[in-house]
Amino acid sequence: MTRIIAGEHGGRRLATPTGDRTRPTSDRVREALFGALTARGELTDLAVLDLYAGSGAIGLEAVSRGAGVALLIESHPATARVIKRNIATLRVEDRAEVKAASLPQALNRPAPRRFDVVYIDPPYDLPQRDLTEVLAALTTGDWLAEDADVIVERSSRSDEPDWPDGLATVRSRRYGESTLWYGRALWT
Repeated sequence: MTRIIAGEHGGRRLATPTGDRTRPTSDRVREALFGALTARGELTDLAVLDLYAGSGAIGLEAVSRGAGVALLIESHPATARVIKRNIATLRVEDRAEVKAASLPQALNRPAPRRFDVVYIDPPYDLPQRDLTEVLAALTTGDWLAEDADVIVERSSRSDEPDWPDGLATVRSRRYGESTLWYGRALWT
């Protein structure tokens, strides 16, 4: 089980998918992530996109901390059903939505809105070229708000993401086996 750390639903437990298809982001990493995001400003009313969503912990943590809306995309249908149950358990259906769709194909459709924060937590063994394709789809598909934060969680043994035109590295932070790479959308 994973839990919401802070905000409106702080302490509430979330169901997690069975098996080893997902790797929940640790409380330590989530706390660091949200600390960095709130250092840039309040999450209130921001739109959050959670890719490779797993249990939905990142998107639902954002909603708990005041995000206006979260779209969680998960490719595995059974895992997406777990997220849907977590959304219902927290009673945030008006602010959170899950879509069962594979990436980057889901991003090749028209964006429902522009997102202020995008969190990408693919399987650690996802090839770099596949991650690059997802990042490129975000920039070419009008998914990113001006000055959007794009955060990628990867194994600490992985190389830095290959940021496409329109995204630039801001910094990275290592937390044991996980590294968070922070990027920012560049508008010209």
